[in-house]
Amino acid sequence: MSLNPCADAMLVELVPPDRIAAISHYSRDPGATSIPIEVARKFHVNNGTAEEIIALRPDLAIIDSFASASTREALARAGVKTFTLGWASTIADSKVQVRELAAAVGAVPAGEAMVSRIDRAVAGARTDGPAVPALLWIGGNTVNGANTLLDEMMVKAGLSDHAAHYGLQGTGYLPIEHVVADPPRVMLVPDQSGRDASSRAAQMRSWALARSGAKVHQAHFPRSLVNCGGPVIAKAMTRLAEIRREVTP
Repeated sequence: MSLNPCADAMLVELVPPDRIAAISHYSRDPGATSIPIEVARKFHVNNGTAEEIIALRPDLAIIDSFASASTREALARAGVKTFTLGWASTIADSKVQVRELAAAVGAVPAGEAMVSRIDRAVAGARTDGPAVPALLWIGGNTVNGANTLLDEMMVKAGLSDHAAHYGLQGTGYLPIEHVVADPPRVMLVPDQSGRDASSRAAQMRSWALARSGAKVHQAHFPRSLVNCGGPVIAKAMTRLAEIRREVTP
């Protein structure tokens, strides 16, 4: 069973459904999942408590590095074997995770197939053209910056991360003034969720950029491609390559 949405994304492609006792509840949240909601609904979900894990008695519980010491101790006392899936900030790190998890669940060939899909998608996204300045919005006024997995993927697809150009490390808040004063060529925007704060922020940016006369192309980049590595990398690289082909420098 998995307590981590990124492990969920790997697990559902590594092993048959009948081997998965439960996935994390995050995978049924549109803002956190990296698998289609309709796929997540096929599985039992858990809320990450030691009591739930012990009651299900899985052969392996896939936890993350944020699991509390008390949870780890409770699982150890109950004899539950665990595998910790950390945070991968590079494509290379993510491929290592895929192989380690695949080995842990006895699915090495499926893991190698997943790594091959990642490699093919990265190779297919390469371009000889000049890099196109791009901002990747995660939600609201939060963007993706330097030293992240998404940053590496953008660069490999021929998009220069404009948040890194602004000096932003990791993910963080970006004031609209920066965007208007020094706009990117393309903005990668997530799914619009209605009349919430994220939608209002996006509408305000569009209005301000239109008033400024800046030529900024907006391209849809699904929220489900933002959260994780593993098999998500292949899908994200494919979409980034499509976006790169849509715009001129």
